Amino acid sequence: MTNTFYDEVGGHATFEKLVREFYRGVEGDPTLRALYPEEDLGPAEERLRGFLEQYWGGPTTYSQERGHPRLRMRHMPFRVTPDQRDRWLLHMMAGVDSLELDAAHDAMLRDYLTRAAYSMVNAWED
Repeated sequence: MTNTFYDEVGGHATFEKLVREFYRGVEGDPTLRALYPEEDLGPAEERLRGFLEQYWGGPTTYSQERGHPRLRMRHMPFRVTPDQRDRWLLHMMAGVDSLELDAAHDAMLRDYLTRAAYSMVNAWED
């Protein structure tokens, strides 16, 4: 059996740390925090972690609970501006920094997250 990216980087614990660090940044960023109507960011954290784990070859819990990811469609109801994208990337890359992955895995993760963030932009003015 071939190991997946998920397995190679440490599985659940790694993605839990990544998403926890990301949301720590969101919590302190009023512009991004305003995008989350829930007082508790826990459910958003669970959704993002589940999505990322599934994407990288981990458990398929996300699809079992929520259906196909349809990333762009799920974000379409929200205005996603270049500023929000950049703020999202700032906090997500801080999360990646916290993982101290080897160079190859680090580059793959950063590349995917950057491409995903750019693809979510649907409003060009703040």
